[in-house]
Amino acid sequence: MLFNSFTFMIFLPVVFLLYWFVFKRLRWQNLLILVASYTFYGWWDWRFLILIVITSLSSFSSGLLIKHFEGQRGRQKAVSAANIVLNLGILAAFKYFNFFVDSLGSLLSLAGIAIDWPTANIILPVGISFYTFQALSYSIDVYARRIEPTRDIVAFFSFISFFPQLVAGPIERATNLLPQMLKERNFDYCKAVDGMRQMLWGFFKKLIIADGCAEVVNNVWDKLDTTPGLSLFVCSLLFTFQIYADFSGYSDIAIGCAKLFGIRLTTNFRVPYFSRNVREFWRRWHITLMGWFTQYVYFPLGGSRCSRARTILNTIIVFALSGLWHGADWTFVLWGLYHAILFIPLILLNSRSHKDTVAHGRLLPSVGEFASMLVTFLLVNFGWILFRAPDFAGFCDFTARLFSSSLFNWHGLNMRMVTMLMWCAGLLLVEWFQREREHVLQLDGYRLFSLQWTRLALYAVIVFLIFYFAGQVQTFIYFQF
Repeated sequence: MLFNSFTFMIFLPVVFLLYWFVFKRLRWQNLLILVASYTFYGWWDWRFLILIVITSLSSFSSGLLIKHFEGQRGRQKAVSAANIVLNLGILAAFKYFNFFVDSLGSLLSLAGIAIDWPTANIILPVGISFYTFQALSYSIDVYARRIEPTRDIVAFFSFISFFPQLVAGPIERATNLLPQMLKERNFDYCKAVDGMRQMLWGFFKKLIIADGCAEVVNNVWDKLDTTPGLSLFVCSLLFTFQIYADFSGYSDIAIGCAKLFGIRLTTNFRVPYFSRNVREFWRRWHITLMGWFTQYVYFPLGGSRCSRARTILNTIIVFALSGLWHGADWTFVLWGLYHAILFIPLILLNSRSHKDTVAHGRLLPSVGEFASMLVTFLLVNFGWILFRAPDFAGFCDFTARLFSSSLFNWHGLNMRMVTMLMWCAGLLLVEWFQREREHVLQLDGYRLFSLQWTRLALYAVIVFLIFYFAGQVQTFIYFQF
C-alpha cells in the first residue's frame, strides 16, 4: 500500500479512529497496529508476510534464548550468531542471489572458465532490507545487554512491522521503538497536529518535487545519446533533489504518521544539502542507516580508535556494505566506495565533525561556509549519477557526454527542466530558513503565522499546489531497497 494512494487515505483514518476510540488498552492497540501493519504490507503481496513473520519470530526467540542462557556467553553468542545468519541469509537469498551468481560467473569467465550458472526469478520483497536490519538490532542489543528481551510477542511483532516506517524506514533501533510499544500511550493533540503538518510537507516534497523531477530525469536517461552536456548536468541536479525529496518526503510522512499514534520515530534527515563536508553529509543523510552501520559494523571493527590505516579500512568496509545494502549491483558498491574515498582526506587531515547547523543564529553563511557547502553538494551530486545509472557503462556514457563541449550547449534545455529547477531552488530556500527545525511547517515564532487562520491558509495553499502541480505518480525510490 502506497502512502500516495487513495487506499491509504481511507486506511489511515480508519486505523486512527479504531486505535484511539475502540482499542483503548495497550495490548489491544498493539494488536491493532500488528493487524494494520500486516494488512498494509500484505497489500503488495501476501507472500511477503511469510518472510516478515519468520524474521520476527526468529529474532523474538533469540532474545528469549539469550536471556535463558544468561551467564553462558558462549551459548548466547551462538544464539545471536544463528539469528544473524538466518536473517542475513534470507536477505541474501531474496536480494542478492542473482547478483552473486552473475558476479561469480563473470569472475570465472575472466579466468577462462565458462559455466552456465542457474539464476532464479525471485521477487524482491518490499522493504526487506529495512525490517531485517531492525530485527537484527534487537538480537544484537540483547546480546550486548543494551536492552532487556521482551516476552510480549504482540508488542515485539508490532515493533518489527510498524506500518508507517516498515518499507522505507527510518530503521528503528530496538532501544528506541520497542520500549514505546511496551508502555501506555495517551492521545496528544499537539503531537498529532504536528504529525499532520509533517505529513503534509512530506507529501509536498514527494508529489511536487520528487515526482516532478522524476519525469525529467527518466526522460533524459531514456534519450542519453542525443542529450547535450548541459542538459545532463541539469538532469544530475534534478536527480539529486529527486532522491532527497522522495526519501526525506517518505520519512516525513512516516514520522508524522507515527505521531498520530503517540509514537516518536528517529529523525532520518537534517537538511543534508547544507553540509560543509562529506562527513557532515552522512550525519544528516539517512541518519538511521549510517547509525546502524556505525553501531554494528564500524565500532566492532575498531572504529576510529586505532591507526589511521585501520580507520580508513574500516570506513571503506562500512561504505562498501552501505552501497551493497542499497542494491544488488556493482554501481551501488562503487557509489559507496566513492563516498569512502571522499572520507579519506578528512581522516588524514583529522578534519573536525560539524555537529552544529551551518550559520547557527545567522541569516546567511560566511563565504567559507558557502564555499564548503557548494563543493560538498557538487561532490555528492556527482556520486548520485553513479547511483542512478543502470550500469557502469551507462555511468561512463553519461559522464563522457557531460564533460564534453556540449556542456555549454543551451539548446537542450526545455521549460520543464527550468520549472523543476525553480521548484528545487524554492525548496532549498524554505529549508534554509527552517534548517534548525524538525520540519518546515513548524512555524512557532513567526508573527505572520501566529494566527490560526494564516496557518490554515498556508496549509490550504500547499494542498492546492499538490493537487494542481503534482507530477505523474511515481513509486518511492527506496522501495527497491
